[in-house]
Amino acid sequence: MRQAASFRAFLLGFFLVFSAPLPAQAKCVLGKVAELPVTMDGLKPLASFGINGKNVQLMIDSGAFYSILATSKAKELKLPQDFLPLSLQGIGGYADASYTTVQKFTIAGVDLNKVDFIVASTLGLDGVLGQNFLGPFDVEYDLPHGYVRLFKPHDCGDVRLDYWSTDKLSGLIKIDRMEDRNRHTTGAAEINGQRISVIFDTGASTSVIRRGAAERAGVSINDPHTVYLGQIGGLGGGKIDTWIAPIQNFKLGDEEIRNTKISVASLQLDTDMLLGADFFISHRVLVSNSQRKLYFTYEGGPIFNAPVATREKDADGKGEHDVKVAGSVEAEPTDADGYSRRGAAEMGRKEYDKALADLDKAVALAPQEAKYVQERAGAHLALKQSFLAMADLDRAVKLKGNDGAILVSRALLKISGHDYEGAVSDLQTAAIAVSAQSNLRLTIGKLFSAARRPDLAPAELDLWQANHPDDANLEPMFSERCWARGLTATDLDKALKDCDRAIAISPKLAVPRSNRGLIHLRRKEYDLALADYNAALAINPTLPWALYGRGLVLKATGKDDLAKADLDKAVATRDRLKEEAALYHLTP
Repeated sequence: MRQAASFRAFLLGFFLVFSAPLPAQAKCVLGKVAELPVTMDGLKPLASFGINGKNVQLMIDSGAFYSILATSKAKELKLPQDFLPLSLQGIGGYADASYTTVQKFTIAGVDLNKVDFIVASTLGLDGVLGQNFLGPFDVEYDLPHGYVRLFKPHDCGDVRLDYWSTDKLSGLIKIDRMEDRNRHTTGAAEINGQRISVIFDTGASTSVIRRGAAERAGVSINDPHTVYLGQIGGLGGGKIDTWIAPIQNFKLGDEEIRNTKISVASLQLDTDMLLGADFFISHRVLVSNSQRKLYFTYEGGPIFNAPVATREKDADGKGEHDVKVAGSVEAEPTDADGYSRRGAAEMGRKEYDKALADLDKAVALAPQEAKYVQERAGAHLALKQSFLAMADLDRAVKLKGNDGAILVSRALLKISGHDYEGAVSDLQTAAIAVSAQSNLRLTIGKLFSAARRPDLAPAELDLWQANHPDDANLEPMFSERCWARGLTATDLDKALKDCDRAIAISPKLAVPRSNRGLIHLRRKEYDLALADYNAALAINPTLPWALYGRGLVLKATGKDDLAKADLDKAVATRDRLKEEAALYHLTP
């Protein structure tokens, strides 16, 4: 691979722009190599890059040892792929991969030639920017303010580098040396007084503890306050069990979070914990690979859904340091994009009122930019202001025309308001607007069924599958396509195969079993249908369609009293279920 030559050009280009000769007696200077504006998509930090002149959104992933392009995105960009003799490990197991060479990769306005990327599934993302780009620098993850900054320190020695810390006491821990066999930012923390190993992983939306490490720290999945969340998937296509468990205290350096809850999972990783974006979104973090230290300050908001008191510096100014940053770093936004990014971070922390205020400012500064109007619609929706959210989405559509993402957002809101005809119109327009490889096709297919046009779903799902053959979302796709065909009572043999495949991937999920129950019901295989519905309800006793379907099976087999109990409970559990079932001739 050609990464080394590209990085020499990368560093040279940036130092010519940002660096100036330093006198011999100069104090510590953090040479800012690049400042990447980052927008939080939920808890995913995304930044814009260029590939052969085309814009792509890559997630900044400190947990990825190398940068990855999605298989579908590489196909869309017509990039050649070559065999890669290794497998990638993720939370779902292992996955095969290939690699491609990008002729021109643009990062922070600088063009790099012939840059290699791994090509693999990236769970609906265009790709991720990993440690082959991040590792050579000191990296500041300033997600609360919407930036990731790359630095090269000069004459800093052991000088404290947390230059922004003026009124908050900064945390500090040692991190391990990054080596070829360990391309991660790793260090140590404590859970309930038990030392654990940690990977600092901005690519993990939610922090998660390996089950064995949790049990070593006295956290039991059998605790009555521990809740089973089901199974999650990732790279590798497998599924792992997850729980949310009470933690007496989590400690990183001098920062301690008490009486919180953190996810526990059966991770197939060597580390004890992934400290994810739900930590980074509330902290300003500088990973100093040059010093092998990690600096962090709490910036506000919940951590693992727990409130934290802001700690101030001691009166004697302990923690002050003498470091100059080459290039100004603005904390307060000065333009619409800055307010947009800060608003997105506040949305990630669920500080919706603050997010709305910042997004109002973004829209006021750039009223013709549809992106900011769409983002504000999300804030209105989070605050349950559906009318205002719809007004913003209508305005965004007028500003940008046939934008697939905006149309899908509006269709979803229309479905919640029972405007099914309007939703279908938006979805059909979106299906024309997006590329064949777009991950939105999976969402469009699902929403066609929700908008009471399941006949339109399989074509979209077929196209998505053709372009995402190794995606971790295959299970919900198989389940959804089975469901759509079951509702329309068409291609039932294909539908049964889809449900079988979904169940094989995720045997502990209720919905695929309920959906297969519908296929057996359509085929009048009542014993098989009853078994599937019973299995689904054993997992989720209130699943409306499973209750309704079992009621139909019981009615068809002469068990009227039992049927009525299930049917009544189903209708009481889900609004308009009886009306929807009648559309598909699913009546007692």
